[in-house]
Amino acid sequence: MKVLHINAGLENGGGLSHIIGLLSHLPEDDVELLTFADGPVAKAAKDKGIKVKILGKNSRYDFSLLKVLAKYINDGNFDLVHTHGARANLFISLIKRKIKARWIITVHSDPRLDFMNRGMLGRIFTNLNVKSLKKSDGIFAVTNNFKEILLALGLPDSKIKVIYNGIAFSKKAPQLQEHKNFEIVIVGRLHPIKGHAVLLEAFQAANMTSAHLTIIGDGELKSELQADVKKLGLDNQVLFTGLLTQDEINLRYLKTDLAVLSSFSESFPLVLLEAANFAIPVIATDVGDMRQLIPNSSYGWIVPTHNVKAMSLALEEAYGKWQSGDLKKTGFALETHAKKYFSIDRLCKTTMDGYRYFLSK
Repeated sequence: MKVLHINAGLENGGGLSHIIGLLSHLPEDDVELLTFADGPVAKAAKDKGIKVKILGKNSRYDFSLLKVLAKYINDGNFDLVHTHGARANLFISLIKRKIKARWIITVHSDPRLDFMNRGMLGRIFTNLNVKSLKKSDGIFAVTNNFKEILLALGLPDSKIKVIYNGIAFSKKAPQLQEHKNFEIVIVGRLHPIKGHAVLLEAFQAANMTSAHLTIIGDGELKSELQADVKKLGLDNQVLFTGLLTQDEINLRYLKTDLAVLSSFSESFPLVLLEAANFAIPVIATDVGDMRQLIPNSSYGWIVPTHNVKAMSLALEEAYGKWQSGDLKKTGFALETHAKKYFSIDRLCKTTMDGYRYFLSK
């Protein structure tokens, strides 16, 4: 079975981590990656020794690629094309009748919200992406919640398989570094859907006398969020790091007590699995299939979206557990649970099973 994974190549974050994590653990003779641009995804693939073809176009919608793309797929005798992201989905939808391979899409995010706050252009791109999803031969949804969304958009149940994200967990427990204050981390692009503004308000409202918040990531809201920090009087407690490599994030985790996800919509966030790998407990909003990772309060906290008070109360409770020394128990419970159900081996097996299922149809 030969599978060609396709991504535009310009993204960072969870999509990149999913693609590279999966391809670096699947049999290397069976998979290849193609990107439209020589960007972060191609670089990460090269660093991992993954075979990657770069078409070399940086223009987001350069349709001159279509003929080249169809020829590459057919000449390579690929059994399956597996796309990640709206642009890759659109391009394959336009050449589907010209390629021999079956076509699978992984839906990493809510397709209704991928182009939020982009006006008429965003609505056009959303409609094009939904039409692309309907043309595919099969879909991997990374949460059951996303499957329900796809069903509501008119896709048939037989076309969708739920495959949860997974990572390569450390075999040995990382040695966390001693530190004085209660250290909180949030990792993600600075985008309205990530809910950073709610977290900042909750952080300011919580009764935590020695807490620091580190915001890792970059994006369109950076200036606005920095202004919020000043307005809330949090200059000495909140740090913006900008984009960091995974190795740099891991170093941060070594001196972190709590990870937070404040998003209004999510898939199954790899950043929380990465925190679990360090036995770091998490507070997460009730998005995606979060209760699969945090089944009850022994494993962490789940709070409603957009709810400053609920987030603030959860922060205070975690802070109290940190003061008493009980917070680590929550982190260890989360680590054990995540390793059992969300490993990279499990992701690879369910992905290969999905390939065989859609090839047989």
